[in-house]
Amino acid sequence: MNASIGPLATLDMALLNDWQRDFPLCARPFEVIASSLGCAATEVQARYAELQQSGALSRIGGIFGVGAGGSAMLCALAVPPEQLDRVAEQVNAFDYVNHNYARQHHWNLWFVVTAPSQADRDTCVSQIETLTGLRALRLPMRRAFRIDLGFDLKTGHCQAVQQRRCQPIESRDHALAAAIEAGLPLVDQPYALWAQQSGRSETDVLHTIESWLDSGVLRRFGAVVRHHELGVTANAMTVFNVPDESLIERGQALAKQPGITLCYARQRDGGWPYNLYCMVHGRTEAETRAHIEHARQYAGLLPYDHAVLFSTQRYKQTGGRYFRPSQTSTLAVAA
Repeated sequence: MNASIGPLATLDMALLNDWQRDFPLCARPFEVIASSLGCAATEVQARYAELQQSGALSRIGGIFGVGAGGSAMLCALAVPPEQLDRVAEQVNAFDYVNHNYARQHHWNLWFVVTAPSQADRDTCVSQIETLTGLRALRLPMRRAFRIDLGFDLKTGHCQAVQQRRCQPIESRDHALAAAIEAGLPLVDQPYALWAQQSGRSETDVLHTIESWLDSGVLRRFGAVVRHHELGVTANAMTVFNVPDESLIERGQALAKQPGITLCYARQRDGGWPYNLYCMVHGRTEAETRAHIEHARQYAGLLPYDHAVLFSTQRYKQTGGRYFRPSQTSTLAVAA
């Protein structure tokens, strides 16, 4: 799962980079994009299909804000190195696990569990502990300072936007939310297809998506790229142990620094003192480390204990699914 693709053609770069947000909300969105690029809508659809097949494009869809629904948690296992691949395979078998990475640390297997409810989430983690015989660090998010707002493939930066907790999506809208997580169909009138599938009008689908974007329920709606396949392979999770009374101030400062793609506060766990996290993606380890050191200095974090955990293996990376139905135990499947 760690292969990358070659340099992007001009059209592909535009499709991936320029439409990560503000994707057209109209009956025929691919015609709007085609008109802006001077090509045919069929070519736009075909290129998006190829980019998705190659792995450069995860989907065209939305990134939901914190509080919109469901529950996610970052977890970690300390796995004996000789067992890492086997345990990673066991963890991958759980449907609620959507990210799973090996990282350079004693706690060396890091995964995200995303589920329709906190109970589903916690049950999944307990099942993983039972199956692997290992205790998991449980690190729920406490505050988001920067979440997925798009990633400029030319500069390596993403837009700084004030984060706020949003209102939960009503149950009657869960089917549409699930469709947004799954991805826009690459057809002439994709929103009409969503409307047909969810028993509502196309106008209502478009209005609902627009209102979610305005209110922050959706952070963005557009192309969701996969950095690794596009050559941005040196990613590091950097963690800090910040006094609780300084956490918000330091977190807000960290989120504004160049190269920071994600930034959030998490609950501490026994044996793991860190409460402030950021992700930095670069094309080389040196580039990533330079961003980290700049961020530490200009966010006022030099006095605080920290650790840098570069990823060494990507075992699983899929979109988080908050709005699919709850499932029965996955332990038997995973075993």
